[in-house]
Amino acid sequence: MSTTTALRTFPDVRADFPGLTPGWHYLDTAATAQKPQAVIDATVNAMGRDYATVHRGVYARSADMTLAYEAARRRIAGFIGAKEEQIAFVRGATEAINLVAYSHPRKGRVLLSVLEHHSNIVPWQLAGWQVDVCPLTADGCIDLDAAEKLLTPDHTMVAFAHVSNVLGSPLDVARTAELAHNVGAELLIDGCQAVPRLPVDVAALGCDYYAFSGHKLYGPTGIGVLWSNKLDTLPPWQGGGSMIDRVTFAKTTYAPAPTRFEAGTPAIIEAIGLAAAVDYVESIGIDAIHAHECALVGSLREQLARRNSITLFGPENSAGIVSFAMAGVHPHDIGTILDESGVAIRAGHHCAQPLMEHLGVPATARASFGVYSNDDDVAALIEGLSRVERIFG
Repeated sequence: MSTTTALRTFPDVRADFPGLTPGWHYLDTAATAQKPQAVIDATVNAMGRDYATVHRGVYARSADMTLAYEAARRRIAGFIGAKEEQIAFVRGATEAINLVAYSHPRKGRVLLSVLEHHSNIVPWQLAGWQVDVCPLTADGCIDLDAAEKLLTPDHTMVAFAHVSNVLGSPLDVARTAELAHNVGAELLIDGCQAVPRLPVDVAALGCDYYAFSGHKLYGPTGIGVLWSNKLDTLPPWQGGGSMIDRVTFAKTTYAPAPTRFEAGTPAIIEAIGLAAAVDYVESIGIDAIHAHECALVGSLREQLARRNSITLFGPENSAGIVSFAMAGVHPHDIGTILDESGVAIRAGHHCAQPLMEHLGVPATARASFGVYSNDDDVAALIEGLSRVERIFG
């Protein structure tokens, strides 16, 4: 499908998002997505009309809320091709990665890549893993040929991003899984940027752990998902109510997975809101979303490439994200001037300081797309960048 056709045939859904006020061009979806009214309504109802605790009450509303909460688990599991008992609700991908890093019984060497988000670097360091680093290809993808040479039987884990939050670089997860398993390592995938814009089937990917956050998938903040078909092999990470079988002062036994990883009162409202977000995304179609965002990325990269002042980062097939720098202008200045024109982008190191060092820049400007993005947003960004050039020219 051509870029023009993809943009013309995609439905205009901006009216579904009350946060998208007229004249405002939101190009920071990689940081957090705006919420459709369907998600807002689901969370409001869960917090108000339908609210009760789950798993504890014997009264009817508690039972109904428990059913809704567990239905949300099934809905979200199905979205990524998983079984409901294979997903644990966590506060976000950061907590999911921390859970694996701290709970894994075979802490050893972990292979990360240069482009990882800090949330896929710091937890491994804090938990005492020995970190090795895989380089990137010239166009900013994880170099799997290099990974194959770096991996040894000493590696317990490989932890890579499915899609880079800075470069939009997609990963061949199936090949990565094969490389990791060949040396007896497991594979954790940070799927934060992939799940909102790419079809994800965890069984087909072949990874051992898959983590993502709800708020980037048009859902609420404060909730995320850890998928694994090996949850039963991990001990609990946090203790408290709900995650137990029997407690005595002498000994405690724990509930089976995923309950053992959900200590305390869970994110009831957020889980129901995330299920509503999955419904919304699937009503549009993840393949259609991917094609739409690819068309926008292609259009923006083509227009930026014509400007001598602009340096583009990442591969041509970046997924939903375009990072760039302008000669002689700090990205924070770009972001500030664009904001005056009603264009919201991200400017900074994007929680990826090692990648910034690799790129040789202190920061980049980043435009990222969502289901509500359109060619008007691209045009507004290009016009705003022309203003930046005039001011600093």
